[in-house]
Amino acid sequence: MSPQPVHLASPKRWRLPLIGLLLAGLAGGGWAVMTSQARPTEAGKAAAGPAKAPVLELASADVAPIAARRLAVGLPLSGSLIPVSQATIKSKVSGQVQEAALREGVSVQAGQLLARLDQADLKARLQQQQAMLEEAQARLSMAQKNEYNAKALLSQKFISQTSFDTTANAVELALANVKSASAQVDLARIALNDSMIRAPIGGIISKRHVQAGDKVAPDMPVYTIVGLQELTLEAQVPATDIPRVKVGQEVSFQVDGFAKRAFSGKVARINPTTEAGARAMLVYVSVANSDGALRGGMFAKGSITTEKGKEAPVVPLAALREETGRQVVYAVANGVVVAQPVKLGLRNEDEGVVEVSEGLDAGALVLVAKLDGVKPGAKVKLPPGAALPAAKPAMLAKG
Repeated sequence: MSPQPVHLASPKRWRLPLIGLLLAGLAGGGWAVMTSQARPTEAGKAAAGPAKAPVLELASADVAPIAARRLAVGLPLSGSLIPVSQATIKSKVSGQVQEAALREGVSVQAGQLLARLDQADLKARLQQQQAMLEEAQARLSMAQKNEYNAKALLSQKFISQTSFDTTANAVELALANVKSASAQVDLARIALNDSMIRAPIGGIISKRHVQAGDKVAPDMPVYTIVGLQELTLEAQVPATDIPRVKVGQEVSFQVDGFAKRAFSGKVARINPTTEAGARAMLVYVSVANSDGALRGGMFAKGSITTEKGKEAPVVPLAALREETGRQVVYAVANGVVVAQPVKLGLRNEDEGVVEVSEGLDAGALVLVAKLDGVKPGAKVKLPPGAALPAAKPAMLAKG
């Protein structure tokens, strides 16, 4: 028998299964690698836990520290300053001015000589009156001697009672003439003294009405002096606000030209009637001016303190919020926003602040800006330089 021929397998038949096995091995290895890499990532996520809440960073304009002070409620006013002591010195006698050297703006003391009049006529008149007085005194002396003699004669029955009475009456007339002449001497001496015109008050000369060589008559102005130690601020206040004004209330005001310097005074008087043509009443404020900085006629603008509270924390009106029918402020305590209920007191709309009588202590930080997303419980970061107050248990409980 002849041997059977051996048939070799075709290369195409064994190549295909081999390629399939190789692809399956590669796929299995890749899946294993990916599985091993994915397991640590998922484990890390599980260990990290839930995502942290973001911390909001605040600006300096977003928060305000709370200070304690006495809040005052004021009533605006304005008016002119008028010197309390002001005098126009007039001549009491007639004559020619010999001296009047002091000028406007010069300070003078009470009793200081301002002007001098010619004294020649006044001195002559004084001498004349003194001579008349001496004559009257001589007549009185003679009448008294006659009375003494008449009294002796009457005692001896040499003259009648009527004759003695006539002599005694002459003494009384002579005595009256002496008194009259003495009064004339006093008047002449006063007139001579009045020729020396002196300052009745201390102050500053605001007007010189005469000069050397002028002739003056009685009641003619010579100088005007203004005292600046005390001024009066005359201000008009609407009649509807007068019930709020009381004598003794404090007044603060400013005057143009003095930068931000604040002046003060007190209500001294209140006019009982309204000004003609206006529904306002004059309020007179006493102002001390020891340094003489203020001058008469200056315009002042300020306010009367009609109500003043006790020392308490004061917050800006912008910090107030209303939640569930109550007033609250957003305070920052330990880096967390807390809704703090507050009880309010006096309110000053001009300053934009309000007094907190309960619910907040001095030194706290409150939000004054309405920031989106900032709610109670939110974590915030304060700007550099801002103090972070510790939260009080009572405050956190209320929040």
